[in-house]
Amino acid sequence: MSKELIRLRDVCMAFDDELVLDHLNLYFNDKEFLTLLGPSGCGKTTTLRIIGGFVTPTSGDVLFDGVRINDVPPYQRQINTVFQKYALFPHLNVYENIAFGLRMQRRPDPNDPTGKRKVKIPEEEIDQRVMEMLEVISLKGFEHRKPDALSGGQQQRVAIARALVNKPKVLLLDEPLAALDLKLRKDMQIELKRIQQQVGITFIYVTHDQEEALTMSDTIVVMDKGTIQQIGTPEDIYNEPKNAFVADFIGESNIIDGVMLQDNLVQMYGKKFPCLDGGFAENEPVDVVIRPEDIDIVPVEQGQLTGVVTSVTFKGMQYDIIVDFKGFKWLIQTTDHCPEGSRIGIKIDPDGIHVMKKSQYSGMFGDYSSFSEEYDELDDASLELDEEESGDEE
Repeated sequence: MSKELIRLRDVCMAFDDELVLDHLNLYFNDKEFLTLLGPSGCGKTTTLRIIGGFVTPTSGDVLFDGVRINDVPPYQRQINTVFQKYALFPHLNVYENIAFGLRMQRRPDPNDPTGKRKVKIPEEEIDQRVMEMLEVISLKGFEHRKPDALSGGQQQRVAIARALVNKPKVLLLDEPLAALDLKLRKDMQIELKRIQQQVGITFIYVTHDQEEALTMSDTIVVMDKGTIQQIGTPEDIYNEPKNAFVADFIGESNIIDGVMLQDNLVQMYGKKFPCLDGGFAENEPVDVVIRPEDIDIVPVEQGQLTGVVTSVTFKGMQYDIIVDFKGFKWLIQTTDHCPEGSRIGIKIDPDGIHVMKKSQYSGMFGDYSSFSEEYDELDDASLELDEEESGDEE
């Protein structure tokens, strides 16, 4: 069982009377890769800064190994940070950038019985630790290069090594991949996870990119407006979202109004669909999540629902198609090409349907109208026409 390392207990943070974090309760385990995920302004970076000691919470406690550290300055915490801007010293080579923090340190002289005298870290130890870090970040042989002779990904790895060489128990990473191009960002996701597993410490990572979170994390914390919406593994967050916000933020989702008739049976568009969910009241209004990849296209006569294709986008491995079901636009991801204007049937297996309780986010997400070039404000006449065309869904 993992040991708890950091706990935020009832933490609030306000700037100019605006509440940025609202009674946050969260813990981080030793040797865990945990990601704080959410849109800009959700409070994720503020949470990171509180853990690092760069800001003090308005109220609540920050505990490290069970000890309250609210008033402990950043340099006295066993925590280091890698920022979005790597802030490498341009006049120093890779070796000296990594060694910089070690050269600044002073520790008790082992030959002084009083323990008051401080000495520098010996050069032999500095060299050993720097070379170990170069090995970890796969940049051995680059120690004499200046930062401007490195790629973005290499600069990022140097920044990580500079933080790790001090042997912190926790590394904080504030959107460190944001400045990289797409391919390098994907490569660095794998590299970061490898480094975390090799050094065996806790990584706390901040991002708004759901792919980064799903790729690297042991645990994901989804945040919005200073509150936690859901905590879980990447699989839990994706397959079992707690509300419409999480379902929409993690991947693409069609989120439809439904009624839970009974356990394992939900109603949408007046039709009954078997599902795997239970524990709801009979006839309880619910939100129904259907991922675009879980929808099968079938002949119209075999469809549980039928609709009209309004937009087709080729994505290489698949087509993203928008289908109009009675004015509500669904996204379907498929390898089958369906031309615009064609009428199709769809089928959804029970395990492709996820039912959620209604929340403050209900009705805000899941309609892909804005992706359809044919979508316009519907007047009464077009609404009547749509109902006639969709008559076989009743």
